[in-house]
Amino acid sequence: MEKIFVIGGMGAGKSTARKALTDQGLDYIDLDKVGHDILKWEIVKEELVEAFGADILGDDGEVVRQRLAAKAFVSPAETRKLNRITMPRIEEAYSDMVDELAAKGAEAVVVEYSVFKNRSTSLAWSADVVIAVLAPIDMRIERAVASGFDEDDVRRRISQQITDADRIEASDVVFNNDSTKEELYNEVTAWWNDHKSA
Repeated sequence: MEKIFVIGGMGAGKSTARKALTDQGLDYIDLDKVGHDILKWEIVKEELVEAFGADILGDDGEVVRQRLAAKAFVSPAETRKLNRITMPRIEEAYSDMVDELAAKGAEAVVVEYSVFKNRSTSLAWSADVVIAVLAPIDMRIERAVASGFDEDDVRRRISQQITDADRIEASDVVFNNDSTKEELYNEVTAWWNDHKSA
């Protein structure tokens, strides 16, 4: 089963690229969603409270992601603390999902991966293809704010992510999403049709 990773900074257009592929019938895994799901695991909640304080929990006892983000993305050291707790669990959940898809005979899976760092020390070591979606930073901030994020939060998150130069170096295919969603969608669709017939 082919694993196609889609990487890019916040607001770059990863979801549009992913949709272009899933509309062609490919299965997909959103690692952000996997990350949100593991926050419900009791062991993860306990470790996060120990690391960041009980005030990251809401009245219902669940992790409030905005509160966690406000503490975890203030410095690289705090972000590493978060990753040490969450990444092994995300990897575990991801491996289970890949095994299930392979068992049912899926031809390929699209993996949307927003916290990609490099190919050798991340889930992407197993990628067959890494697609980078790039866009100018001002455009990315504008898009993320339009989708409901706070601008300061967006800038803080972007500052913790790798650069577009790093993404280009790590990827096999690069799409520049500095125009419309439709244009990116069509470019990715055309790439997939060429790729699968190659």
